[in-house]
Order: sequence, then C-alpha cells, then structure tokens
Amino acid sequence: MKTLGHWLVSPWRRSAVAAVAGALPVLAFPAPSLWWFAYVALVPWIALVRTAPTGRRAAFDGWWGGFGFMLAMHHWLLPNLHVFTFVLAALLGALWAPWGWLVRRLLGGVPSRGRVAAALVVLPSAWLTAELVRSWEALGGPWGVLGASQWQVTAALRLASVGGVWLLSFLVVLLNVAVAVLFVVRRARVPAVAGLVAVGVATSVAWVGAPVAQADGRTRIAVVQPGVVSGPDSANRRFDREERLTRGLAGQDVDLVVWGESSVGFDLGARPDLARRLAVLSRATGAEILVNVDARRSDRPGIYKSSVLVGPDGLTGDRYDKMRLVPFGEYIPARSLLGWATSVGEAAGEDRRRGTEQVVMDAGGGLRIGPMVCFESAFPDMSRNLAGDGADVLVAQSSTSTFQQSWAPEQHASLAALRAAETGRPMVHATLTGVSAVHGPDGVRVGPWLGTDASTARVYDVPLAHGTTPYVRFGDWPLHAALLVLAAWGATEGIRSVRLRRRPAPEPRAPHARTAHGSPARPGR
Repeated sequence: MKTLGHWLVSPWRRSAVAAVAGALPVLAFPAPSLWWFAYVALVPWIALVRTAPTGRRAAFDGWWGGFGFMLAMHHWLLPNLHVFTFVLAALLGALWAPWGWLVRRLLGGVPSRGRVAAALVVLPSAWLTAELVRSWEALGGPWGVLGASQWQVTAALRLASVGGVWLLSFLVVLLNVAVAVLFVVRRARVPAVAGLVAVGVATSVAWVGAPVAQADGRTRIAVVQPGVVSGPDSANRRFDREERLTRGLAGQDVDLVVWGESSVGFDLGARPDLARRLAVLSRATGAEILVNVDARRSDRPGIYKSSVLVGPDGLTGDRYDKMRLVPFGEYIPARSLLGWATSVGEAAGEDRRRGTEQVVMDAGGGLRIGPMVCFESAFPDMSRNLAGDGADVLVAQSSTSTFQQSWAPEQHASLAALRAAETGRPMVHATLTGVSAVHGPDGVRVGPWLGTDASTARVYDVPLAHGTTPYVRFGDWPLHAALLVLAAWGATEGIRSVRLRRRPAPEPRAPHARTAHGSPARPGR
C-alpha cells in the first residue's frame, strides 16, 4: 500500500498539494471569517515543506503555496482579469519561495532545540518580509495580510494599536510554527511549548500595557449608499438617487455626510449645476458633504479620483486626489509591456492621474477628517499619517460594485477595524453598493454594516478619541525587527559555515597491525 510520501514523489502532485495547503488561510478572512482557523491554517503547508527532499524543492513548495494563497485571496478578480489573475498569483507567490526554503532548513528532519527556537522567530520574520514586499502598490498592495484576519478579535485589535497589523501577522505565523512542531516534530515539543509560553507572556504584557482608546466626544456621521445603478446614463441616475437619500437626512442633526467612491461622475468645476445641488443638500442637512469625483478634470489634463468637500456655499476648496491607484483597475504598470491585459480583461484603458499629498479637511464644527479612496484603506501608513496630522475621523470612500457577488466587499470593509485600532481614530468606510461600515477608535464595530443589498442613508453616532497609539508614535517597528532578525540569523549562519570550512579534517585512523596468524594485534599484547 502506497503511503502519502510515495504519492507525493511526483513533483506535480506535490505542487498541487502545496497550492491547496497555501490556499487554506483565506478561510480566516471574510466572508467565511473563521478567524480562529488562522492559528493553524499554515500547519499543513509547513508539514509538507519540511519534508521536501532538497532545499530547491522546498522553495518550489513555498512558491506553489504562495500561488495558492494569492489566487484564493484574489479569486474574485477572475471574471475581470481572467488569465492574468493566474499570472499575478504566480508572480506574488514567488515571494514565499525563500520562506519555504527556510522552513526546511530549520524544521527539516529531526531539528535540534536550537533550530526550533530559531524557527519561532525566523519563519514569522520571513513571512513578514514577504508581506512587506507585496505591499508595494504596483504588486497589489497589502490586501490579505495574514494579521488582517483578526479584525473582529478584540484582544488582537488592542495589540494592533501597539504594532499594527504587522505585529498580528508575526504572532499568527509564530503560533502556526509552534503548533506544527507540536504535532509534526514531536521530539521538539519542549522548545515549542516554551516558545508558546514566552509569546503568551510577552503578548499579555503588551496587551495590558497598550493604551485603551478613551472616547472624549461624539459626532454624527451619515453614510449614503445608493446601491447598484447600472445601464445608460447611470452617472446621472446615481446622483439623483444619492440626492434623494441625502435629502432624507434633513432634521437628523448630522455633522458630516459621506458618499462613496465615484459617487459623482462629472467634474464639479465643469458642472456648476451639480455643485449647486450639493450645496442645497448641505444647507438642508446642516452638514458638509464629502463626495468622490471620478472624472476628467476641467482645470488640468487627465482623469482623477478625488474626495471633494462641499458646504452650504458650494465647493469649500478642500480636495484630495487619490495617490495610490489600483494596478490594472486604474492604471497598468509598465503599460508598454503589459498593455495586452486590456485585451483579456477589464483593465484600465487609460491611466488615472495621481495626487501628490494626503490632506486633512476641516468639515466644520471643529471636526477634522482624513479621506482615503478605495484600496488606500489597506495601507496602514496612510491612516497613520492622517492620524499624526490631526485627523479626528478617518474616512474611506470605496466602490466594490464590480465584485458584488464575491468576498471582496466584506474583506474591504473589515480593514476599517484594523485602521481604526492602529490609530485610535474612528473610521468610516462608505461605499456605493456595500459593504459600508463604521468602527470606533478601538476598532469595534459601531452600528450595523450596510450589506450589498442595501440602498439607504444611515446615521452613526461615532465616538471620538484623541490619544496617540504606540503604532502611530513608533510606526512599522515589527517590520524593522523582522529584518533585523533575518540579518542576525543570516550572519550567524554565515559565521557557522565559515568555521565548518576552516575546521581541519580529522586524520584517518591507522589500520590495526596484524599478527602472523592474520588476526588484529591488540594493545598490551
């Protein structure tokens, strides 16, 4: 009877198993949201990679697992990017090849206690490095960072205020490594248990010492979600619906009204009639309105996506032009080489233009807001910068209407919890078609989410807080620590290798003398 080991001798079978194992962590994210599964989701992948016959094969297992993870995390892109989704997954999956090599190097065979102890810090650090590289905007940004799976765990959100989502990723990978050692490398249970205890103590201390966001005020913010509006003249019909929903907010004592991404399909400088209608709405509701314009500008060349604040007297002059664009959706990286993507999917036919700086806007009544557009809410540094610049409320205007029947809307909305917890500032995630969400300064949900079937305007009582979290103060220190860990381990391994090469080879043992009868001579005889 063939064992699993024999079955995995085939490289293609092994690669398929690695891809499936790598895809498992996606179940911890919305929509399944099995957050607890993240603590063991990497164990099958680790168990497979450590048995690789060579370091080269382990790197391939890491690559295939990364491919499976990226494909599962972005599977909802398939109807739009088609075959290019697989190309992107293969490109990003390569970032886990070094991680796979390290898994075998540290946990292969029967690892010593020292190797297990090193694995508990080196492997999470290598994972964090892969997440750092893929967080580059042109590679898709930090969507699906492993720590983001913990968005609804109160204790994890508090830890996010200390080290951001990066600290959560590090701890989740560390737990997986320890569990894998406990169940797969039984002779090394002692260091695994010791590592778990040490992490438990360290995280408990960090959790107890982390400042709790204390509400020191409240504001009433309305989210206008028009729902799906498609077909001919959709831009005008969407505006009409948003106008009608906003008018219903009159008399509800709101401080700010937020529309979603691409809520206005015309440049307001070229359409003063629309600007006047927005001003009338602002007077009727008693609040300024943050809209999002997706149009070719009349005052400069190119198409921009811009957060624009409108008050009772019209345009206030506050405007934020989106800085980080969605690759292929809003621009094509290296268009001269990859422009063919427009022929196989719904890639951008014309590149959007970029803004140059983040903006904190005065929304009246002393309320300062920090706008972001679409997947900019996935970047922790952007919300951190806005909080440091004095924003009272973070606002993300988004539209996932293209992906209504997928996991994308809920994945996107969940990011608001992390950004709020990291910065100690409430966050409003307003979309055209759902999911819209509001989270308080501790990351906990405020009021209900507006699902993809909702067409409504809803008012949220949002708590305000103005303390400074350790993450805002110290930034991405877990990433810096991870790079230092890898550098220290690499230096240690290099020194050990040099010493082994310099160590003199043992002299060959002299053969035993033999007697006349042919038997070996024995000492003392």
